[in-house]
Amino acid sequence: VQLQASGGGLVQAGGSLRLSCAASGRSLSSYAVGWFRQAPGKEREFAARTSLSGATDYADSVKGRFTVSKDNAKNTVYLQMNNLKPEDTAVYYCAAGIIYTRDYRLYKHWGQGTQVTVSS
Repeated sequence: VQLQASGGGLVQAGGSLRLSCAASGRSLSSYAVGWFRQAPGKEREFAARTSLSGATDYADSVKGRFTVSKDNAKNTVYLQMNNLKPEDTAVYYCAAGIIYTRDYRLYKHWGQGTQVTVSS
């Protein structure tokens, strides 16, 4: 499966963005999908994930502000980000794998990343 992440941009604190992760080559319904982010000089970290059955899980830092959803008809996973904070600034990546996990090392397929910048 090939993944294409999009939707990043520059937004003021308190604003919203919706990231998209469009898949091709195979249905995302066969995969768990995770969203990860990496700020400059920092390790890649887990943000959110959704399982094959639609279960979701969030990092404490984004819980209540981010929502991950999957549209099987469009073969796309979304990350709705509300009430953005400057500390959310990072490159955001989507990834697909067969294991529903927070560990980014266990995801086999990755999108190219999309930059999110939140100004204060």
